[in-house]
Amino acid sequence: MLPILISRLHSLFGLPLLFAALGSTSLHAAEPAQAAKEPGWVSLFNGKDLEGWIPKISGYPVGENALQTFRVEDGILKISYANYEKFGTKFGHLYSKSAYSHYILRMEYRFEGKMMADAPHYVNLNSGVMYHSQSAATQKLDQSFPASLEFQFLADEGKGPRSTGNLCTPGTHVHMDGKLVTQHIVESSAATFPPDEWVKIELEVQGNEQVIHRVNGKEVLRYQNPVLDPAYFLPSEKRSEKAQVGEKLATGHIALQAEGQGVWIRNIEIKETPAPAKPWTISAFTYHLKSPLHLWYSSPQKR
Repeated sequence: MLPILISRLHSLFGLPLLFAALGSTSLHAAEPAQAAKEPGWVSLFNGKDLEGWIPKISGYPVGENALQTFRVEDGILKISYANYEKFGTKFGHLYSKSAYSHYILRMEYRFEGKMMADAPHYVNLNSGVMYHSQSAATQKLDQSFPASLEFQFLADEGKGPRSTGNLCTPGTHVHMDGKLVTQHIVESSAATFPPDEWVKIELEVQGNEQVIHRVNGKEVLRYQNPVLDPAYFLPSEKRSEKAQVGEKLATGHIALQAEGQGVWIRNIEIKETPAPAKPWTISAFTYHLKSPLHLWYSSPQKR
């Protein structure tokens, strides 16, 4: 009787598990990209051009790579200000065409040259990669930063420790140790690196559950349950002093930052990971045993 019961339960539970698996598949069709050397890893940057990416620079239409801010040279994706006379407020980002939810992202970066003289002081040796970001198409014409989360890139200014791998939260909040964190910058435990040193970063994103920042293979920061800040797109006079919690952030685009400082990036690779299936247990069902050969169940009880 027990083997029959187990067999029947397996057949009954198979359907929900199938839907759970289908719901956790990639949010997009596989992009034509060069496969990385390790199984499961895919290159997001082909080393030749900006295929698979969309530029958006404040003050310019979506898709316009103003002043060739984003360029590819010698297999390296470069954020360059060689064609700029003044920076003004031309904050920009290079967005992935696809959105992602559960994945590990890795790349290497180093800084190049000096910041634009008229850019805000904080952009000196400062850049980053945004994730769980709104898309390029949803940006306002003059919007400087997307609602997103940022893995911040920093380098030594010669003024003391300046950790890289920090978290920045434009338009978002996160939770750490069960508590809501609303500060814009959460510092990591990473070291301080020279501007011209290639630094390896790794970002592990588990949907809305958890995010981990790693630098040169070492974990430097983790948090849970990112959410949108509903006040981000409101005029300053309409924003409440009390922090507001919006919808959960579980997916979004990847965006490379351009905010007035030259930076080089290479080996941009991603490995999508399966979303955890929702648990299905026998206790979740009301079932009746009519005979050893007849078993049926009603719908799962609402929890």
